Amino acid sequence: MTDTTSARFGVIIIGDEILSGKRQDAHLAKAISLLAARGLALSWAEYLGDDRAQIAATLQRTMASSDIVLCFGGIGATPDDQTRQAAAEAAGLAIARHPGAVAEIEARYGEATYPKRVLMADFPRDAALIPNPVNRVPGFSLGRHYFMPGFPEMAWPMTEWILDTHYAHLFHLQPAAESSILVFDTGESQLLDLMEEITRQYPSLKLFSLPRLDERRTIELGVKGEAAAVAEAMRRIREALDTANHPWQPLERS
Repeated sequence: MTDTTSARFGVIIIGDEILSGKRQDAHLAKAISLLAARGLALSWAEYLGDDRAQIAATLQRTMASSDIVLCFGGIGATPDDQTRQAAAEAAGLAIARHPGAVAEIEARYGEATYPKRVLMADFPRDAALIPNPVNRVPGFSLGRHYFMPGFPEMAWPMTEWILDTHYAHLFHLQPAAESSILVFDTGESQLLDLMEEITRQYPSLKLFSLPRLDERRTIELGVKGEAAAVAEAMRRIREALDTANHPWQPLERS
């Protein structure tokens, strides 16, 4: 079972069409939303082209970690789809036809499964299946890595199934909070000492500083993390700004 105190989620989005701009990625925003709805957060994301060597090298690196990784794209059977083969290479496994995947594809397409659609049942040996509620052509998983098609209408319900089936024990473990204020007529360099002090005093929180390109040199300054610590850190920030005569106001959220 994944350590609940250090579980990290990552996303890998694969496809030359994303990097070339022929298609706009929607997976990143949706993954963030699906995780957030369950009290989880995304730690990192990477975009890759349909390059088997690059995908394999990336997966070999991420498989050496304890991260939970959601991979979107490239698991079809056309020559430009390289993810299944790259995953097998990264894990040191052979490609094998998965009987359960064959059964799912046959149930959907019958005799039309052969000779080509059945190729989508060829996964790294010992992979587990991820059910596809749209056309029954499954994705697959290797350990904590989950491989889904690039089509959002398929990948997103599959992602929900992964989270709800395997990681419900991680949901909403710590009430997350975020609070920020707008600081005016002030540069980030003038706030560095304060920001460093806050990060030292509240190491469990994530501090963020987001400058705005406006006439008043506005900075959105805040922290996120456990609710009580957020409230205490923000009180300290407001007090320090008042002492230094830096004008600020609460941030109105829509």
